[in-house]
Amino acid sequence: MASDAAKAELFPLLLKASALTFGTYTLKSGRISPYFFTSSLLHTSGLLAAVGRAYASVLTSPPFSNTSSQHSASDGNVPQYDILFGPAYKGIPISAVVTRELENAGKNFDGVSYSFNRKEAKDHGEGGTIVGAPLKDKRVVIIDDVMTAGTALREAVSIIQAQGGKVVGVVLLLTRQERVSDDEPRSAMKVAEDELGVPVSAVLNFEDIMDAVEGGKIEGAGPEQLEQMKVYREKYGSRD
Repeated sequence: MASDAAKAELFPLLLKASALTFGTYTLKSGRISPYFFTSSLLHTSGLLAAVGRAYASVLTSPPFSNTSSQHSASDGNVPQYDILFGPAYKGIPISAVVTRELENAGKNFDGVSYSFNRKEAKDHGEGGTIVGAPLKDKRVVIIDDVMTAGTALREAVSIIQAQGGKVVGVVLLLTRQERVSDDEPRSAMKVAEDELGVPVSAVLNFEDIMDAVEGGKIEGAGPEQLEQMKVYREKYGSRD
């Protein structure tokens, strides 16, 4: 998860942009949620900068970055990946912003690149389905906003593997920490982690939102919203 400082910076900006709202929302799954999150509204310079810093706080820490036997501890952590891959479409701007932010993490991160896929292959110019850094023989972390059923993630993994890359991790902006279905008690994020055998993390999770509401850090959300979230967690919360 992101650092406490990164979360504290991000929450008020998400609220101001209405990227995070509270009310009664019917999700695609049919569940009635007391809150709603959309990354479509992450388009201002200040908010994107905060998002970049929050992702970077995850990506510059274990298990995504560690000290190396070839470096002293004073040299800082070394990324265990080469490329951040942003699946089309919402992952594209996020991966670019986060890659730019990693430049501020020190020289060990100077070589990190980003890449993304086209929805349709280009048959002229440079051609192909991949834009940005080539994936062949590279360690790749997938960057996306949220995960519902994991379908988009599996597609991204297939694209990367077809290009000769190796998926070594996934970082999301938010995990709702709710079970996939009545028959599957794990969250979509946990299912993905178990299937892929790589670390899958998120900048924010459902518990972070609850803690912020309970701590009075979210304007317009109080005891009533907190109780609704507790009921939602009891009904749909994952067992991981």
